[in-house]
Amino acid sequence: DFGIKARIQGLRDTGAALSPFSSFLLLQGLETLPLRMERHSQNAQAVAEFLAQHPSVSWVNYPGLPSHRDHARAAQYHRGGLFGAIVGFGIKGGYDAALKFIDKLKLFSLLANVGDAKSLVIHPASTTHQQLSPEEQLATGVTADFIRLSVGIEHIDDILADLEFRLSWIATVSGALPQEPSPALPSPSPAAPSCSAAIARISCVIFIEQYFGPHMLQKWALLKVSWGSVWSW
Repeated sequence: DFGIKARIQGLRDTGAALSPFSSFLLLQGLETLPLRMERHSQNAQAVAEFLAQHPSVSWVNYPGLPSHRDHARAAQYHRGGLFGAIVGFGIKGGYDAALKFIDKLKLFSLLANVGDAKSLVIHPASTTHQQLSPEEQLATGVTADFIRLSVGIEHIDDILADLEFRLSWIATVSGALPQEPSPALPSPSPAAPSCSAAIARISCVIFIEQYFGPHMLQKWALLKVSWGSVWSW
C-alpha cells in the first residue's frame, strides 16, 4: 500500500515534528552533553583497544586507533583526543557467531539507536540492512561479521567485563563455535528472548507507534495481558 509506505518510510528516513515535551527533554539533555561525550569517548577508546587485542575479533574500526586509516585526520578535528562513542568490529565465526554473541550480552541493549547513555549493540546485516542484497550490504560497508557498538557511560570495568565474557567462548578458528564456558561462570537465563525475537518485538513496537501513533501504542500495551503470546515472543 502506497500510503503505508509513504508514511512509514518517510518517518523512518526523515523523522517527524517533535512534540513540545520531546523538545523539552532534548534541551535538558543538551545541558550535560559535553560531560557525557567525554565519558562516551573515553569508554569507547578503551573498548576499541580491548577489542583490537582480543583473539576472537578479526578487525576493529574506530578512529581513535592509530591503525585506522583516517586516524590522523580524526586527531586533527576531534578535540582533546575524544573520538566518539561508535565502535565497529568483526567477530570471528561470521554471521552466526555475531548473533550468538549479541544474544548473550547482558549490559548492552539490542537497539539500533546511537548516543544513548546506556551501551547499545546491533548486528546491521540481520537488522538495519537486512532488506539489502549481500552485494548491496558490502557496498555500504556491512559484512556478515560486523557488530556495531554505541558505547555508553557505564563504568568501563562493567562494559569490558560483559564483552570479555561473551567473547571468551567464540572460536578463534573462523566458522567454528566452541562449547559454552565453564558452569562456574554466569550463563543467560533459559527464558531470555532470542536475538531474532527481540528484533521482531522492537520492529512491531516501532511500526505501531509510527503508523498508528503513541495513543495506539499505549492501548496495545494495555492489551498485552490478553495478547501474552505476542508480547512474550
